Amino acid sequence: MPKQAVLLLAHGTPETIEQIPEYLRNVTGGRPLPCEVVEEIQRRYALIGRSPLTKITQEQGRLVEAELAAVGERVPVYVAMRNWSPYIADIVSRMRADGIEEAAILCLAPQNSRTSVGLYRRAVETSGLRIDFTASWADHPLLIEAFAERLRPAWSRLSVEVGAPVPVLFTAHSVPVRTIEANASQPADSYADEARRTAALVAARVPEILQWSFAFQSQGASGGEWLGPTVEQTLESIAASGAKTVLLQPIGFLCDHVEILYDVEIFFREFARKLNLRLERPESLNASVTLARAIADLAQQGLTRLNST
Repeated sequence: MPKQAVLLLAHGTPETIEQIPEYLRNVTGGRPLPCEVVEEIQRRYALIGRSPLTKITQEQGRLVEAELAAVGERVPVYVAMRNWSPYIADIVSRMRADGIEEAAILCLAPQNSRTSVGLYRRAVETSGLRIDFTASWADHPLLIEAFAERLRPAWSRLSVEVGAPVPVLFTAHSVPVRTIEANASQPADSYADEARRTAALVAARVPEILQWSFAFQSQGASGGEWLGPTVEQTLESIAASGAKTVLLQPIGFLCDHVEILYDVEIFFREFARKLNLRLERPESLNASVTLARAIADLAQQGLTRLNST
């Protein structure tokens, strides 16, 4: 029987501020960014110290391996990054050196988009391994429950503290509109619909929430239209409704990194403060055991498909 493994893919993040220019070249495929954009990203990383994305993702990999072992799937779980070390190509080489022939592969971005998950898929299709790639898991019940587990207690505590039910704002990373539009060679991308569906399912798991909305965050600096509404626009609407407190939960991200630790914790919180609006957020999923069980279930399904073909 072929030797199997699980491979988890994530975005990657540099270890130091000095590495950011090289990291950004990886992100853009070598396309240069204006100096002011690079400097702004360096400033953001300086404010948060460093991004813990790689460390947390590796911990998620260990948790998934343990969950798989608990159900009798004793396979190694590897973790690779697209834009920084450990790079996908290096980890695939290690897997092949370890004798791995088949792999169930998941991108740690539940909502499928050509601009994210599609790039990861292309990076592993020439790996030389026989693979099963899970493209989307935006509505997996355990993913929804993992977000609800973080949201429910945070919402309850905050609502008790302010003496009224607080509104919730769900967010996912924006992408350029042109990258998801239908064209002559492919249909429209499902990313926006999947992100909204995840938000709706999480809200349904916490039915005591009376008011919630959804926005796209972290629009890029490149030209052209990006998916909206923006968080800033939505916060203005929430403030205009008379609310004084809002709970923001990113449902497109599985762990802390710069888009949460800077964009949410620093930028959006200060933006809300200027609207006389207090902004809080639940803990990110990070080392959530429920999340690990969701990923393990998807990996097990992938391994089963490999065994059946």
